[in-house]
Amino acid sequence: MTTGTGAVIGGRRDRAGRRPRHGRAGIAAALAVLALTGCTAQAAGGTPQPRETGPRDTDRPVTSPTPKPTATPPRTLDGIRVNIAEGQTVGVGMPVSVTFDRPVPAGERADVERQLKVTAAGVRGSWSWVRDRNLHDGQRVDFRPREHWAPGTEVTVRAGAGITRHFTVGRSLVATVDVRSHTMTVDKGGEKRTVPITAGAPGMDTWNGTMVVLDKQRRVFMDSRTVGYGDAYAGYYDYAVHLTTSGTYLHQNPKANTYAGRRNVTHGCVGLATDGTARRFYDEVIPGDVVRVTGSTETVDAGNGYGGWNLSWKDWRAGSALD
Repeated sequence: MTTGTGAVIGGRRDRAGRRPRHGRAGIAAALAVLALTGCTAQAAGGTPQPRETGPRDTDRPVTSPTPKPTATPPRTLDGIRVNIAEGQTVGVGMPVSVTFDRPVPAGERADVERQLKVTAAGVRGSWSWVRDRNLHDGQRVDFRPREHWAPGTEVTVRAGAGITRHFTVGRSLVATVDVRSHTMTVDKGGEKRTVPITAGAPGMDTWNGTMVVLDKQRRVFMDSRTVGYGDAYAGYYDYAVHLTTSGTYLHQNPKANTYAGRRNVTHGCVGLATDGTARRFYDEVIPGDVVRVTGSTETVDAGNGYGGWNLSWKDWRAGSALD
């Protein structure tokens, strides 16, 4: 069993040059309506997880003349959400992400972490308080291993006395996008293939660093007006794999038929051709798969989707409320 520590996320500008308002209450990463960056979608895919209720404080009669002292569960566990569904199979990069109805005060965070347990054979991992770009500070804490999960790992998550989840880590899939060579190398269980891509044009660069697939949707509507790009685009795009809450997708783009492998022309997303390349990638990815972008400029924040893999292990642990 491994439990542990956390990380704090700094702010940065979005693709429209604006600073995200981290202090403003927002929506959790998996909700449908997004304020997207680069490519912008009216709705995002994936299956929202049901809200779950944790244990509440109760008055219990003393049944022993010398009872052992017990800590009262903080009320912050009254309304929590866990990002992974019961019985789900996920990719090797999926963190366990727990969000709360209200911010957890700094003084209560250690007590909360002690009630969050992740059990997996041979895994060393840590909890980390993450500053989600759409939530208040103290409304999200994530757990990840020191390294990616090993395929086949069986994991149990317990949050207080009321929530238990079991999930399995599937085969490994890591896609590496090189924006300089305009290629993506997909490593699926040790079998590799390289396909041409087109990424963000200069000034609208694709986020650098490691991202994790949040969800995917067969078709999304993207509107450039929501990110300050005027009337540059407004339409449906197919085979959309969702990578960040700021709006980065890896999706089919007709412009890739001309520019993939040659030039970066998108508004921040990664574009794949309509010749079956996009559909093949879409069909094989699952939430938790890893997409790593190299050769770009600014690194994606840990709270912009599941960007925690961009922090060193030391920095990840440093945000924990536990010693």
